[in-house]
Amino acid sequence: MRYLNKTSNPAFSNYFWSNRKTSSKKMSVAGILTKTLFCMLVITSIVVAIWKLHANGTSIKWFSTGGMLAAIVISIVLSVRQHWAHILVPLYAVAKGFFLGGITAYAQARFPELPYQAVGVTIVTFFVVLFLYQTRLIVVTNKLKSVIITVCTTIFVVYIISWILSFFGIKSFIWGTSWLAIGFNIFAAIFAALSLLLDFDYIERQKNKASKYKEWMATWGLLVTLIWLYVEILRLMKKFAIRF
Repeated sequence: MRYLNKTSNPAFSNYFWSNRKTSSKKMSVAGILTKTLFCMLVITSIVVAIWKLHANGTSIKWFSTGGMLAAIVISIVLSVRQHWAHILVPLYAVAKGFFLGGITAYAQARFPELPYQAVGVTIVTFFVVLFLYQTRLIVVTNKLKSVIITVCTTIFVVYIISWILSFFGIKSFIWGTSWLAIGFNIFAAIFAALSLLLDFDYIERQKNKASKYKEWMATWGLLVTLIWLYVEILRLMKKFAIRF
C-alpha cells in the first residue's frame, strides 16, 4: 500500500512530503499556482530569448544538452535538500528554459508555428485531465496508480537505455519516424498526461496539511510532468510533419 501511495513523478514521492520541519503556514493550491505560473514565465522568457539568438545566427548547439544536464543535477540536489526548494526550483526552471529553448528553436526553424501548436495541445490536455479529475470521471484508485507508475517507469527506462546506446552509435527505434516510433510516442504522451492525475491527487491530499515551503516541491513536480508532456507532444507533431 505504501508503494501505491506514491506517484510516477519523483517530486511527489513520500520522501519529499515527510514532515521533517513543522510550520504554522500550510501548503495551498493558490500558492502552488502562483509559483508554477512564475516558473512558467521564467521558462517562456528564456525560450523566447534563445529563439531570437538562433534567428540572429548564434549557435545554440549546447543549450539543450547543457540545460538538460543542469536540470538533472538540480533535481538530484533538490532530492536531498528540499528546504532549498525556493532557490533550486527557479534554477530548475532556468535550466529547463535553456533545454526547451534549444529544442523548440530547431523545431520552429524547420516547422514554423509547430511549437505554438504543441504548447496549445499541452495546455488543453492539462485542463482536460484536471476536469476529468475534479469531476471524478476518472477516479484515482490504487490500481490506477500502480498501472501508471509501472508504465511511466518503463518509459523512462527505455529512454535511458536509448540515450546510452546513442553513445555507441546505436540508434533506437524511438527516435525515428516509423509507425512503431510514432506509436511509442503516442503511448508516452498518454501516460505523461495520466501522470497529472496522480499529481493532482497528491496535491489535494496534502493541501492545508504540508508545510508552506513544500509548495515549491509541488511546483517542481508539476513542471516535471508538464515539460515531459510538452516534449512528447512536440516530438510527436514533428514526426507527423516529417512523415506527412
